[in-house]
Amino acid sequence: MRLIRPCYLWTIALFFFGTPFLYGQASSTKITDMVLTDIQDDAADVLVLFREVPDFSEVATLPTKQAMAEMVYARLRLAADQSQQVVKAWLDLHQLSYKAFWVVNALSVTVNREQLEQIAAFPEVQHITSDRAGIHMANVQMEPAAPPTGIEWGISKTRADQVWSSLGVKGKGAVVGGLDTGFKWDHPAIKLQYRGWDGVNASHDYNWFDGVKQNSPLNTSGSNPCGLDLKVPCDDDNHGTHTMGTMVGLDGENVIGMAPEAKWVACRNMERGWGAPSFYLACFQWMLAPTDVNGQNPDPSKAPHVINNSWYCAPEEGCPSLTELIPFEAAVNNLRSSGVMVVVSAGNSGPTCGTVQYGPAIFEKSFSVAATNVNNEAASFSSRGLVTFDASNRMKPNIAAPGHNVRSSIRGDAYAAFSGTSMAGPHVAGMVALMISANPKLAGHVDQIEQIIKETAVPHTTTEICGGVPGSQIPNPVFGYGRIDALAAVNKALLVANETEEQPQQFVLTPPYPNPFNPVTRLTLTVEKAERVNVSVFDALGRKVAELFNGVLAAQETKSFLFEAENLANGLYFIRATGTTQSHVRSATLLK
Repeated sequence: MRLIRPCYLWTIALFFFGTPFLYGQASSTKITDMVLTDIQDDAADVLVLFREVPDFSEVATLPTKQAMAEMVYARLRLAADQSQQVVKAWLDLHQLSYKAFWVVNALSVTVNREQLEQIAAFPEVQHITSDRAGIHMANVQMEPAAPPTGIEWGISKTRADQVWSSLGVKGKGAVVGGLDTGFKWDHPAIKLQYRGWDGVNASHDYNWFDGVKQNSPLNTSGSNPCGLDLKVPCDDDNHGTHTMGTMVGLDGENVIGMAPEAKWVACRNMERGWGAPSFYLACFQWMLAPTDVNGQNPDPSKAPHVINNSWYCAPEEGCPSLTELIPFEAAVNNLRSSGVMVVVSAGNSGPTCGTVQYGPAIFEKSFSVAATNVNNEAASFSSRGLVTFDASNRMKPNIAAPGHNVRSSIRGDAYAAFSGTSMAGPHVAGMVALMISANPKLAGHVDQIEQIIKETAVPHTTTEICGGVPGSQIPNPVFGYGRIDALAAVNKALLVANETEEQPQQFVLTPPYPNPFNPVTRLTLTVEKAERVNVSVFDALGRKVAELFNGVLAAQETKSFLFEAENLANGLYFIRATGTTQSHVRSATLLK
């Protein structure tokens, strides 16, 4: 889409008059019914969604996942900075605190009725949706405790253990991300796989973030047992630790994880299973560009390859309309554009048809997972398609995986068996780690990864008919394309290695961020093939004012640069990267 620039004249009207009413009245169509209901109590937590969206047209052609992530990150930050500034200034003027997001162009703020109407009047604002606490994890059922049996049934059923034994691939080099109730990072089954553990010391910066800043009003049993805004991972429910164990877990006889040599990072987005839209957006944002534990210094180069999401937003819990789902779908789409695959549990509302009905499972670009049992049957609780909530009749789920009586890690360094599509999704995320470990050139190519998974799945059919689609066809609304087969998927991933190498030469300089800047801005250069490169900065008169780099970049290398302009005058500067056969120029404005 075309980037829509804001009109900065509005800022003048704002500071002279303090309200946006000079240039338009609030449109009630911008405010969702849930917000109008909540505001009757004189205040409501809302998300202010802005119209401006960045252009990602060149991202799909970039040669590496890091290049994709850097480009998407820069464009998202710039779009948010440019379009939010007038409303931020108004909020500051009225002494209203807010949380700004860039993974979607949004602000989270608490307002009264008059303030709500005034914010809605800004032409930059597209929608105002609810930030009411209430979104929660997909319910799971605890099964009878069982002792370790060696390789757990879900691992052997999907033939992940054969990937280890026949191909020697166990996930090394891949990174999975978990968005959940928190994680007991030092559980023996997952401690060695935590990216923040080097065998001696733990470093949680860029490996953990807590999106939960307050107790959910829906939890009536006192304060959170872990606390809030944690700088060290903790699981307040067991759910997160269990899902991570299925992705990467291994501890002696407890062979529970699909990719036991992959690394993991995590973000807590639920408070004992309950959340709010801003909790979820904070973790989506962190997964695109991880930060230190204080939420500072984002770095898209540290993003995981795949993330698991075993939660949903139901109508009675904050998402009664499609408008409330806009920020979630935008976040999923932006993560995918950056090269992160988004795996989502389909839901536990089966066996009725049309029960894949909640975001993010219903979204076109999320990879939704149904649950099977040890006999390759669809679990009775597993949600069925088609998607009717948005009238799309979209085929969901996409795929199926073991989700009944799945044994994995929980708090207290213990193990337990749970049932739910929450248990199925992590099998898929772990398999993606195996695929990328086998063929690192697949990293970031989400379309290709998903196509391989669908093509290599074991087809499963049923007599059920949903939405007029017979269960005898592939894909169908019960199993999607079938149950995952890790050995077939990894072998297929190895076969396409040569295909992923045959890409056109790329030479890409990301937009500098921040822009305007003072006094430092950052950008990255990616080259597809090794070549000598010079990166220099010129002022508006064409005079060279700085040289950022002069040397050789390796094939598919992404290098970051900082342009420090502390001793330069305000104005427009041009950053030019010149290679052997091509060049790329970006502009940046210094405003002190």
